[in-house]
Amino acid sequence: MHPKELGVIRNCAVGAELTEDELIAAYTLPDRSVPRLRANFVTSLDGAVTLEGLSGGLSSKDDQSMLGRLRMLADVVLVGAGTLRAEGYGGLRLGAKRRGWRNEQGWPENPTLAVVSARLDLDPTSAVFTEAPVRPIVITCASSRDQRREALAKVADVMICGDETVDLKEATAGLVERGLPQMLCEGGPHLLGALTGADLVDELCLTVSPLLAGPGARRITDGLAATEARSLPLLQVLATDEGFLFLRHGRGLG
Repeated sequence: MHPKELGVIRNCAVGAELTEDELIAAYTLPDRSVPRLRANFVTSLDGAVTLEGLSGGLSSKDDQSMLGRLRMLADVVLVGAGTLRAEGYGGLRLGAKRRGWRNEQGWPENPTLAVVSARLDLDPTSAVFTEAPVRPIVITCASSRDQRREALAKVADVMICGDETVDLKEATAGLVERGLPQMLCEGGPHLLGALTGADLVDELCLTVSPLLAGPGARRITDGLAATEARSLPLLQVLATDEGFLFLRHGRGLG
């Protein structure tokens, strides 16, 4: 974390500037033993999820720091294979201060990375596997090729969930069984769309960037089939002086 490079984040309900400890507390759950799937995305004012194909153009240092906090609070980070490749993921390792904070809680230093891929178009020699501080998990389905499963099993734990497509209800239940009840989905839109269709999204942390991206970009959810609308009540609104909003919507925490 580099506080001097970050802006001021305020609670919009009271206008007060939040300290780092208060920001962590704002996203800390009352009972971590209760499974919860939290999704984190950034979007433009007009709903674009990317600029020139990547989310980085919509982000900011404050947004990246917020992502670091959410990763710090998660047991497992869930990402689709397409996003993994497009965003250039490496080994999922938190910064030293965040690792130290997790040590103080008695948690593993880093969350586990779980990659969802039906076709297993993944390179087992990539840094996401070879530089991972915690052995990653690859979630696939029975129709994936045996040879690719065998190759990836050398660098990751392979979970087979579903037959022709990945059964996300089975997958999330499997993560809970592994002692990873706090799940953070970082995308992409197809994975979030599938999780939404399966009614598995308990919380959405949405950064709204003060930009108009124009037509052509994707939304934060995508997929092959339409799903019914679902309500996620507003839990809190934070803002930076530069105009970024951090919205937190979710199911009840009681």
